[in-house]
Amino acid sequence: MDDGHLIEHRTDGEELLQGNFLRVLRDTVRLPDGGSATREYVVHPGAVMIIPLFDDGRIGLVRQYRYPVQQVMVEFPAGKLDPGEAVLACAQRELAEETGYTAREWARAGMLHPVISYSTEFIDIWFARGLTAGERRLDEGEFLDVFSATPAELLQWCSDGRVTDAKTLTGALWLQNVLSGAWTLDWSSAGGQGPA
Repeated sequence: MDDGHLIEHRTDGEELLQGNFLRVLRDTVRLPDGGSATREYVVHPGAVMIIPLFDDGRIGLVRQYRYPVQQVMVEFPAGKLDPGEAVLACAQRELAEETGYTAREWARAGMLHPVISYSTEFIDIWFARGLTAGERRLDEGEFLDVFSATPAELLQWCSDGRVTDAKTLTGALWLQNVLSGAWTLDWSSAGGQGPA
């Protein structure tokens, strides 16, 4: 399809904020009808989310206080990309840091954009299986609980509003479809030497 009638073109811009890892920009854009408007948005380095699958059918989750919404949230493990870091390496690092687990096999499910209206953030979705427990290495100032649940429990929490985190809701959709056989994954060894 031709999307030309929908595209906005940047004509000017300014940086409003440079934080520790986020930037806020305000661009002036030319609209498809020739008019102009401003667009304020957050530039984010990108992130990964991991759906850990235990051999007994349970899944790995974390509970973490999220300051902007002032709540403890139930989430899949996740974290931001470091500069120049490959997404699989980030997924492996974040799973180990947050949960202590390493995985024998990995499968990339897809990507999500959690807040397309005001952020460049993308989150790469990974499944991990063949888990081995180890020691967590949380970042300084990071506090979270690791626990497991059944897929049915997670789906119920999504249904009744206990889980409202966008990436975890998207992960639950992927999980439900993978477990039903509707969606397939291409599994590879942890080192990435091809399908396992």
